[in-house]
Amino acid sequence: MALCTTVAAPAAADGGTTTTAAKPTIVLVHGAFADASSWNGVVERLERRGYPVIAPANPLRGLYSDSTYIASVLDSIKGPLVLVGHSYGGSLISSAAAGNPRVKSLVYVAALMPDVGENGMSLSARFPSELGTATKSVPYRAGGGLSGTDLYLKPDKLHQVFAADLPESTTRIMAVTQRPAATTAFSEKAKVAAWKHIPSWFLVAKQDKTINPDQERFEAKRAGSHTVEIDSSHVAMISHPEAVTDLVLQAATAAESARPTLPDTGARAETALTGITAASLIAGAGALLLGRRLRRPTP
Repeated sequence: MALCTTVAAPAAADGGTTTTAAKPTIVLVHGAFADASSWNGVVERLERRGYPVIAPANPLRGLYSDSTYIASVLDSIKGPLVLVGHSYGGSLISSAAAGNPRVKSLVYVAALMPDVGENGMSLSARFPSELGTATKSVPYRAGGGLSGTDLYLKPDKLHQVFAADLPESTTRIMAVTQRPAATTAFSEKAKVAAWKHIPSWFLVAKQDKTINPDQERFEAKRAGSHTVEIDSSHVAMISHPEAVTDLVLQAATAAESARPTLPDTGARAETALTGITAASLIAGAGALLLGRRLRRPTP
């Protein structure tokens, strides 16, 4: 009987002490008029909690080309993923995550969340905001004869419409260093909507003047997202990095808990099964031996 316990123990321990799955990589996708540095406060907090993080540069050239680029970034990362999109970045994660089984959660921060056939322009037409009067169009030319139109935020409007809860000294610098988005970023219609198949979280910025908060609420409700609302301007990840980080951590924790600790197939399952089978055979032999001893006549 002691032998049975000794043999069975490794199999039980193997099944019960499986190492915790690696934390998912958090991919932070910025939106229009900003760059990856807008995530700095969130990056610092996530890294302190042990999460691997990447904040790629969003090309801001158009929904189709930008989402393809973000999808290629995802291909370069191993393991499970949590995608976080701010503003126009929400459109990108909705497209880039489609068909990628490693994407476990989607997080939208004051973001666009279009359904198939929708775009930023059609959503804003239903839910008007102050953005329409705060932008200026600038034609651009690129190599290979390419040309188009960029949208910039008017410098005198950026503080009020984009980042009213940041100091004006900060928003003056943001106005000078802003990255414009091509109009195709908002006119190209979504071909997929990954949020229909992947759990999502949404942060509604109640003081947002760039995207109407009612639009954000509509998107979140339609997707069945886990939703929080905070008193923030459009750039919640800058003005309220702790709140944004908390929401991302909820999505990341859910992604971790959703992963099975022991697969149904594979080497580990086979090892556990072999250990249990061996233990059962030895236990049976021990019982048989004990039974024979009990049946022996008393001398």
